[in-house]
Amino acid sequence: MVKPVHAAFQYLKETYKDAGDRLFIRDSSDRTRGNEFKHKQRKFRSCRGCSLEAESKMLEKIQKALTIRSVTIREMLAEALGMYILMVFGLSSVAQVVLGRQNFGQHLSINLGFGIGVTLGIHAAGGISEAHLNAAITITHCILGSLPWTKLPAYLIGQFLGSFTAAATVFGLYYDALHEYTKGNFTVTGPTATASIFSTYPAPYMSLPGSFFTEFLATAMLLLGILIIHDEKNNGALKGTQALLTGILVLGIGLGMGMNTGYAINPSRDLPPRIFTAIAGWGTDVFTAGHHWWWVPLTAPILGSLAGVFIHKIFIDFHNLPVTGSENEKGQRTVEVSTL
Repeated sequence: MVKPVHAAFQYLKETYKDAGDRLFIRDSSDRTRGNEFKHKQRKFRSCRGCSLEAESKMLEKIQKALTIRSVTIREMLAEALGMYILMVFGLSSVAQVVLGRQNFGQHLSINLGFGIGVTLGIHAAGGISEAHLNAAITITHCILGSLPWTKLPAYLIGQFLGSFTAAATVFGLYYDALHEYTKGNFTVTGPTATASIFSTYPAPYMSLPGSFFTEFLATAMLLLGILIIHDEKNNGALKGTQALLTGILVLGIGLGMGMNTGYAINPSRDLPPRIFTAIAGWGTDVFTAGHHWWWVPLTAPILGSLAGVFIHKIFIDFHNLPVTGSENEKGQRTVEVSTL
């Protein structure tokens, strides 16, 4: 009786031992596989880190290769981009009003389009080139000595390229609508005239002297407004709001002085698209229409810009000297700055 019990006990002991050995081996195997997985995971992370580091170094090399170190070239590119943004918003708003037969906007739409374009263009280029975006303003800076004459070509080239490519962009954007509206006959005057989408032309009732004076006065008001907005010695605009206020200024000029000539107020806004239209199918009529009007948006804004600066200096700037601390103590009037 004892032997069978002992034999059964031995059998159970060996059975559990074998099972324990198998469990130990399986556990060891699982740990080994787990260690291998962790090793592969670490290796993958390491490889991924190496890959990201390599990509980062490659991007740095590309950035260094593309970085332009010439300040003048950077200013030219900034003027080009700022002008492109301004003109795409402005010209596309005109195109939508004209080609949509005023079902997709009115004169106000055009004014708003140019105002928004000016605001965004200034934000794009302001920190690099001060965002002139206007040949008349650039030439005025050179005459006053605040911009070297050697930089004038770069600014004008940048503005020309931005304006020209914006005209080409809007032409491509509304190419089908242009053909549907004109039946393929691009004209400067007449019931289906479309050249005014890209450049300005005087109203039929306007004389050449009257058109010249309109552009002269509108540009003088533009410069006067810009100087007031940026006059830190006076009640200048709050920092960061100058671009928005300049856009509102252009909006106001369009609302009040846009009927006679379309308020070019900017040679860089008018000449490059005019050249584009001459190439794109409108022909040389773009230079002969309106009593050979094309030269007025080039000259009147420059003279108007200088007049605006002169008026501001004579009435405000020359007499508005910085107030010293001692004068404040004596009860002299101090300049107040508007706060919101």
